[in-house]
Amino acid sequence: MSEENYTVPEEKSPPSIEKIEQKIRDEFERILAFCRGDNGLKSFFSFEKSLQHQIGPFICLLLQLFLTALHKRFDYSKWLESGRYYKGNPVARTIKTIYGEVRYWRTCFISKYGGCFYPLDAVIGLTRDGFSPLVMNLATKLATRVSFAASTLLFRCFYGWSPSSESIESLVLGMARDSAEYMEQALDYSDDGEILVIEVDGKATPTAREEELAKRRGKRKKREGCNCPRHRNKHKRQCRCKRSRRKKGDKSKNGRSITLVVMYTLKKGEDGRLHGPINKKVWASYAPRKVMLAWARREATRRGFPPETNKRIHIAMDGEKCLYDGLHKLFPKASFVLDIRHLQEKIWDVGRLYHKEGSQELEQWVEEKQEFLYTGRVAELLMELKNLRKTLSERAKRDETKRNALDKLIEYMEPRLSMMDYQKLIEEDLVIATGIVEGAARYVVGERLDCSGMRWIPERAEALLRLRCIEVNGDWDHFFQWSYDHWIEKMREGEKVIIRKETPDDLPDIPPTYPSDIDSDFDDVTQYAS
Repeated sequence: MSEENYTVPEEKSPPSIEKIEQKIRDEFERILAFCRGDNGLKSFFSFEKSLQHQIGPFICLLLQLFLTALHKRFDYSKWLESGRYYKGNPVARTIKTIYGEVRYWRTCFISKYGGCFYPLDAVIGLTRDGFSPLVMNLATKLATRVSFAASTLLFRCFYGWSPSSESIESLVLGMARDSAEYMEQALDYSDDGEILVIEVDGKATPTAREEELAKRRGKRKKREGCNCPRHRNKHKRQCRCKRSRRKKGDKSKNGRSITLVVMYTLKKGEDGRLHGPINKKVWASYAPRKVMLAWARREATRRGFPPETNKRIHIAMDGEKCLYDGLHKLFPKASFVLDIRHLQEKIWDVGRLYHKEGSQELEQWVEEKQEFLYTGRVAELLMELKNLRKTLSERAKRDETKRNALDKLIEYMEPRLSMMDYQKLIEEDLVIATGIVEGAARYVVGERLDCSGMRWIPERAEALLRLRCIEVNGDWDHFFQWSYDHWIEKMREGEKVIIRKETPDDLPDIPPTYPSDIDSDFDDVTQYAS
């Protein structure tokens, strides 16, 4: 196989099986002679590279033999008896496999209602994308882990050729069509635990602004002068207007929020402690939060925790009110906990206003306040903070920063006291922080969608995000086989199946049946979750 790809020679008529077998024997003998003869190579590295390039054409001949033999013995009676088709002539086709291009023939059936149909392709599952299923599988799986450009590079390193980055992106957009339906499937949870834990969080990713998209999509000006990397943008830099410096706190990320839901179970062991996580699943989307929380309700039901269940459901989250209201509607019997780390960070922020950063006094002050949390005395902590607030002057400017910080902390804690029963939860060995979903925000979203220089269109990023969740969950092989079986089923019914797409699907949205008068506090989210 060449450095780029092994290209099969054009043949105007189907070759005989005997001819292909003879080519295979000749190729095999040539490889044997190369291995045992004096090939002029002075190192094992050189020999290994040369052998790799020769194995590709040999395997492509084996694939061609398989397809040709299948074509020769294929039974077309089922389609002829249906009365829907006229039998045509054999038509050649070239597909790209991981080892190179393979040319084969299959009989064309002409539909009485218009269009062509290839029973052989339908039976063995070759879509109209021009790639073998294994190429589609590996290329899209790589794209869930690294950028599209890096995916082509890695694919080329292993197989000597690669689909273009545009082809991989279109495969991602196409395969994502089945991802939402797949996540609604009831997977095998026979070994699930007794307690269901749900963690919810959000993370923003950089998105392209309209002016950036206009520049990319607009007609590019012809470059003046030389085209070397040093000088091609010199004129552009000289003519650029001076940009104003961003103020502190200004964001250039133009972030779009993703909602992440992590669901897993815990099982009590012989030692009396809860062990897990078991069957951890991560799902994330740019969709409205109502859609994601409704998915969490349906997934909990599929896992054996319906709304009427008496089994324990425990939900850990940050202090966002709309999330709590929506989840409380969907899981009225669940226990809720405010992530203790969020609360500790806010206590540290207040402590830094009273004591020097890094001092022993600061550490001791924070430890005293945290002791209230761990010993079930949150109400006492709140009262102490209020008393501390009373010691500050209402008008003195020197106390303004402390007043504001204490007011924010008190306003944060007061409506969330019911979510701060940390001592009881620790005794029950339940989670009191959202570490797992925080980690998911980092490795599911951050490591793929929030890298330097990235700017996403949400609809395109949504397709990649769905597939990445499936891959991270360890369900990729099952998902691809499930999708592949659906493709074959459609093709056998006479549909033209092509996976690649150029335009993304719209983001999941609230269906028309969802009440239009519901505001952001999830007043009737239960109707959508059913």
